[in-house]
Amino acid sequence: MNAEQANTSPAMDQALLARLTGGLGDRRTLEKLCQDFGHLYGEFLPDVFHSETNLSVEVSYLDYKSGLMTELIAGLGDNYVLADTSLRNWSPNFVMACGNGFIITLMENLLGALPEFIQEPIQRPLSRIELDLAVMVFERIANVLRSGVNASGGFEPIAERPHNWEDRPKPEADHVDEYAALIHMSIRLGKVVSDFALIIPQKALLKTAVTLPKSKNQPSRGRKDWAEQMAEQVRKANVMLEARIRLEQLTLATVARLQPGDVIPFLEKGDVSVDVSAHGKDLYSCEFGRAGDRYTVRVKSTYSSDNDILRHLMT
Repeated sequence: MNAEQANTSPAMDQALLARLTGGLGDRRTLEKLCQDFGHLYGEFLPDVFHSETNLSVEVSYLDYKSGLMTELIAGLGDNYVLADTSLRNWSPNFVMACGNGFIITLMENLLGALPEFIQEPIQRPLSRIELDLAVMVFERIANVLRSGVNASGGFEPIAERPHNWEDRPKPEADHVDEYAALIHMSIRLGKVVSDFALIIPQKALLKTAVTLPKSKNQPSRGRKDWAEQMAEQVRKANVMLEARIRLEQLTLATVARLQPGDVIPFLEKGDVSVDVSAHGKDLYSCEFGRAGDRYTVRVKSTYSSDNDILRHLMT
């Protein structure tokens, strides 16, 4: 019993201290504040997405959780993308989280896929280009928050680059955890329902007064800007290509006896065929050649359409 008390008393002391210093609220107060955030996002975020992408989304408040911030983040699971964020004169450290399924589905829509053919995406980490799209999504989520909280000075939220949940660095050994609230909301795009969340320190949340913006007709840079930004990200993306050349068939006994310096001929005696692939998918059929002191390949044909290649490289 003494050992059990020794193990539990630090947590009890931390909670008591947080409550006495305004860092831990009661259930009724937290529930009301979290519902206010849910109302804010349910009313305003769909308009933002529709005005900028012409896509219709539905946002609903689900629930909230109270606990230590690191534990709330850890409890999300690995199908989330996160962004550490700050808003001056409100909170120096809150976290935005979005289900990977929403980012993947949004990417499919922006690339022109027909909504009726978009299915529930498989659970996986986001690719680098999908993380670039997450930057724009989190900008909109953060701006909705800024428009509804009592942060003086008119400062913009500052978000670090999004990262997959499994890539989140572990807290430093001397990290002092704090109590936070996780505000959990669903977001529907077409047939796909995903979710997103805000993890806000209660010290900031308990001082917050949430108000709906006076006008939902906020200035927007429009659908063209999203498309241009995505196209720019695609143009900047580096893709690792691999070339495979078919060699002359050898017996296993011959292969086992190969030594440094031995030569294996190409299969073809004329133009040598090369298959070029990326991310495990064949993209082009090429000819092997040379230009100056560098070996090269010349594209002869493609295995897929432009859209198929683009979608594969972006996942």
